[in-house]
Amino acid sequence: MTYVTTEAPGGPPPGWPTTEAAATAVQDELRGRVVLDEPGPVPGEPLTVVGVDVAYDDERDVVAAAAVALDADTLDVVARATAVGRVAFPYVPGLLAFREIPTVIAALDRLPVRPGLVVCDGYGLAHPRRFGLASHLGVLTGLPTIGVAKNPFTFRHDPPGPRRGDASPLLDGEEEVGRALRTREGVKPVYVSVGHRVSLEHACGFTLLLAREFRLPETTRAADALCRAALREA
Repeated sequence: MTYVTTEAPGGPPPGWPTTEAAATAVQDELRGRVVLDEPGPVPGEPLTVVGVDVAYDDERDVVAAAAVALDADTLDVVARATAVGRVAFPYVPGLLAFREIPTVIAALDRLPVRPGLVVCDGYGLAHPRRFGLASHLGVLTGLPTIGVAKNPFTFRHDPPGPRRGDASPLLDGEEEVGRALRTREGVKPVYVSVGHRVSLEHACGFTLLLAREFRLPETTRAADALCRAALREA
């Protein structure tokens, strides 16, 4: 059964950072809580995977978040939820999580199933301060999270091979912060990074498992469509 719930826009939670300096300080504090030494769920095992995404209406200062739960084996939607709120933070590159997380967590809280893995349309460790949306969300919820982004942000990589599953390291200097992963032959790669409590190998495995017909994981495609619909209805 599918559940969809929305709420009227509200403000950010009490104590939420309102300045760039305060948000950066929170990132610095929480970054040490990211768990990087757990392999996390294993691709191919029975699992409920949840995609999250947001859509904005800047004129109304409104953000809509969606959480869509899929069966990792069949990719069938098993539950979905939305939440609508006020944008919680101004636009600052590197601090986008502060605009999105309160509403994303509200959507996750409305799901009638517990996620085994959360897939974010964004970054985890592949972030200038090693604390993108996927890592931030993982630390706050305790859930295993990964980031699958459409662009490589500021990091460099060699082109992966042309076949599905080919990958190359996403590098900041000599540090591997993620991978450029080819999900479809002849189509530009996606950029996978660890968020919290998942290994990079498993993050890439889940990305391929979820992106069977299109460049982006089905979790991301489903959450993107749902959050846009929620924004239109808000």
